[in-house]
Amino acid sequence: MTALRAAWTRARRLLRDAGPLWTASLALDRTGVPALGLWPRRTFSPDTLTAQVTTILRAWGLPEDHIAVTAEHLLYADRHGIDSHGCAMLLEYHRGVTAGRWNPAPRIETVREGPTTALVDGGGGLGHVPADTAMKLAIAKCRGTGLGAVAVRNSGHFGAAGAYAALAAREGLLGVAMTNTRTPAVVPTFGIQAVLGTNPLAVAAPARRNRPFLLDMATSTVPLGRLLGAWRRGRSIPAGWALDPAGRPVTSPRRAAAFRRLTPLGSSPELSSHKGYGLAAAVEILCGVLPGLRSGGGAGADPRVGHFCLALDPGCFCDGDTFGEDLDILLDSLRSSTPRNPRQPVLVAGDPEYAAKEERLRRGIPLSRGVVEDLRTICRAWEVPFLLEPEAAVRP
Repeated sequence: MTALRAAWTRARRLLRDAGPLWTASLALDRTGVPALGLWPRRTFSPDTLTAQVTTILRAWGLPEDHIAVTAEHLLYADRHGIDSHGCAMLLEYHRGVTAGRWNPAPRIETVREGPTTALVDGGGGLGHVPADTAMKLAIAKCRGTGLGAVAVRNSGHFGAAGAYAALAAREGLLGVAMTNTRTPAVVPTFGIQAVLGTNPLAVAAPARRNRPFLLDMATSTVPLGRLLGAWRRGRSIPAGWALDPAGRPVTSPRRAAAFRRLTPLGSSPELSSHKGYGLAAAVEILCGVLPGLRSGGGAGADPRVGHFCLALDPGCFCDGDTFGEDLDILLDSLRSSTPRNPRQPVLVAGDPEYAAKEERLRRGIPLSRGVVEDLRTICRAWEVPFLLEPEAAVRP
């Protein structure tokens, strides 16, 4: 009876706050009818979203300097079209801080250091500030030696990996950033048990005329957030993205998110999923084994999250602007190569994100109705103002 009363209370709140149509859409979605896709997105200015995120982070007890860094990295994802790693992550963070899985006010410190290397402890909080600290420390070491490599232990989800690699590119350096994840979600080639995270990695390289090359990718066929995004939009997913517990393809994003059995990049042995599996394991070595997170644990252990950041000065290998000029030649040649479809030109890594940023700075950042309602739920739980009512949306 207690569970029924709690469910009824939640339903009444949902009816009051979000209205009967949205409540009915959620009920239909749970029966397998993709009703969420019928709802249009709402578009908000970056300033409005920053204010909402800041309000929530402050309620959670993050220090003010941590709030600024965390909000910046969350909005980086939303500005660049990486919707799965921006405001959409706040519901998962809310669940984590409520359950005591992460520390809102961690002590972040460098626990081991050499001329070109360092190990940073993230204090058991979210990963945005520790990773930002690590990359900036790697950049500082690179200035003096040409190379900086910093690992992070005892951290958490850090958002979009490209944001950290881009910090190095802005300073004229090559940047590499990667992370493992707390909960396994990727099955190995020939396996059906999730044993690795989506383990994303990013590489950024500064050109002279062009915007930096910026590769930001998961080592799974798609990141887990793509499933959640498809679920919120009421869409199915292609066979090959995820499996059920018996190893069969799943096309329902809701079921796929519940099973947490993503395929490695490549999706199947016939399409070379061993490459994605190997990349995921390599990221795990640099982010989990290298900083000592797996000490005392084996396969299936639940280590805390770790990151790895690298900054490299191309001036140690090239004279003057040679690197930037040569990279321009490479990027130009890739973009000018003959496309398979004349209506879709050849792109290079970073182009979609740069285009999304230009569009969203001009027109605003779109959020699905599901994300908006998630943020409403968080604001209600923490008794802070909800700033994303329809009248706050940007008019087209």
